[in-house]
Amino acid sequence: MSRILDRRQMLRGAALAGGGLALSAYMPAWAQTNSAGMATPLPTVTGNDITLRIARQTMMIDGRASKAIGINGTVPAPLIRLREGQTVRLNVINDLDEDSSIHWHGLLVPPQYDGVPGISFPGIKARSSFLYEFPIRQNGTYWYHSHSGLQEQLGHYGPIVIDPVSADPVQSDREHVIVLSDHSQLSPATIFRDMKVDPGHFNYQRQTLAGVLSGKDQPLKDRVDWGKMRMDPTDISDATGPAYTYLVNGHGPRDNWTALFTPGQRVRLRVINASAMTTFNVRIPGLKLSIVQADGQNVMPVEVDEFQIGVAETYDAIVTPTDNRAYTLVGEAIDRSGLARATLAPRPGMAAEVPALRPRPLATMKDMGMDMSSMGGMDMSGGDMGKMRGPDPTNEKNPSAGLTTPGAGMAAGAMAMGGMPQGGTMSGMDHSAMNHGAMATSGSAGGMAGMDHSSVGGQQGMAGMDMGSMKMRDFSKAPQVKKGPGVQTISPMPMDRTGDPGQGLENVGHKVLVYRDLMALERNPDVRAPSRSLDIHLTGNMERFMWSFDGVKMSDMMEPIPFLEGERVRINLINDSMMGHPIHIHGHFFELVTGHGDHAPRKHTVIVQPGGKVTWDFTADAVGDWAFHCHLLYHMHAGMMRTVSVRPRGDAA
Repeated sequence: MSRILDRRQMLRGAALAGGGLALSAYMPAWAQTNSAGMATPLPTVTGNDITLRIARQTMMIDGRASKAIGINGTVPAPLIRLREGQTVRLNVINDLDEDSSIHWHGLLVPPQYDGVPGISFPGIKARSSFLYEFPIRQNGTYWYHSHSGLQEQLGHYGPIVIDPVSADPVQSDREHVIVLSDHSQLSPATIFRDMKVDPGHFNYQRQTLAGVLSGKDQPLKDRVDWGKMRMDPTDISDATGPAYTYLVNGHGPRDNWTALFTPGQRVRLRVINASAMTTFNVRIPGLKLSIVQADGQNVMPVEVDEFQIGVAETYDAIVTPTDNRAYTLVGEAIDRSGLARATLAPRPGMAAEVPALRPRPLATMKDMGMDMSSMGGMDMSGGDMGKMRGPDPTNEKNPSAGLTTPGAGMAAGAMAMGGMPQGGTMSGMDHSAMNHGAMATSGSAGGMAGMDHSSVGGQQGMAGMDMGSMKMRDFSKAPQVKKGPGVQTISPMPMDRTGDPGQGLENVGHKVLVYRDLMALERNPDVRAPSRSLDIHLTGNMERFMWSFDGVKMSDMMEPIPFLEGERVRINLINDSMMGHPIHIHGHFFELVTGHGDHAPRKHTVIVQPGGKVTWDFTADAVGDWAFHCHLLYHMHAGMMRTVSVRPRGDAA
């Protein structure tokens, strides 16, 4: 875990061990190695009858003991290896003194076995057991975890690999499962309390006076502008490196978990983000990664140097190391406050150079839902806000144009400038009028003369722009959103960001995977046009750590979001916050609308970038009640969760 040192710590270390040794002792964790490198495979269970025992335990991370919840004595839990077409019986024994559960993330199972207490399953009582039994209808890389309280943070998660019943289209000579996660010496309850009291509690990377004087980060004017709005551009993640050690297969960076290969082999890496709160940027310096599967679904191979993986996503990648040397697998936290580290090597005990953490990203105008750079192809003189530059994937070969959409229709290519006066006028804007806690300021009509478009929407982003008339809490743009203190902002101009690589990866100098790169290997099973569409807003108050959908928390006991069995629906996820959210629907896969028609990528979880939107189509083919939530654990715990109810056709009114 990365530690912030103060002068007294350094002096104390020097007094005890001498200056050189003290500095060595306080080197970043990822620059040290405790052991000769562990090539221990994950414990594996298989067969038709499997027993899993949930219990508290101690785990060792970088030589330090830590409290945990494991399964069968391990963290991560054992790899469950199954085959498509079999029926599996999983007897789960809960040895905890509290209720527990297991959700089979991404598996298509009957609702009573989905494992979400309070929705279609009572949970597993303390000191009792529960038998899950279901057929295996798919193949690919998945995972499982607790859906009870905050147990997942403590280590209650594990990988699943399902082999296809026929020949696997992805051929490899060797494979390794890579489970990325975050673990803390702090209890989950303490982490949650600290973030409720101070949402920036774990943000040790805020801008400073020294940064201003050295010319780093934002220019002074931008800092003043953001300060007036009470917005922090360094607020990229909530729980970060000061709270976490980032793990690979339960091992810290110093443990140097090692995956073996023989030079020239095609090695399949099944990468699972089983963390509670961390989006990882994954790369192996010196090796190309061929992405062949996303969320368990085969895709046409895409060669990249790096990919961003949100919480609960999975990606399979093929690498072909030809040299007889070690390579470092890096899982860098999105806010660059630490990293997970493993080694890919021909022999145990080898290690490669571990790259330094890259500069942490800063939020921009685009992350506020005010991307002015996309206006480069517009005719501004006539107030024409519909002529967006670049392709609109949501309209490409769209057979369902003109669908009725509850709430605000937000097609990326024909979007009104939300929050701006009619005609796109922006004069007379006053930053000081924009209160971050209740941004409901309004402006008067005027002209766009004097606005410096070239300076807006870039990395720094606010020069020459007055913000007073750009309403940041305009509920007319989201009429279904419930007004209240839990809704801090409404994105004025949410844009489709499926072509973006992710925060901090825009200018890394190499190829980064984007969602629009993904194409299904086979034709989608349902290619019907949607019969209706639905807008769902991802809402929150980042100053009070409040999170919800459409301004409503799960605890508000809202009616489930209704669907009719077999109907085809288009979902528009609109992120009104300045933080990315990995959104997951249970019991179903969806097809991302990214311009690939009947080969759209099928996923169960998708990152909705800050201030952006994601559109997907899905078929409501699984009757029952299902969870729908943000997979950032503490966001879900704070209320960013709803129930989706799929009713049988015979129940339709």
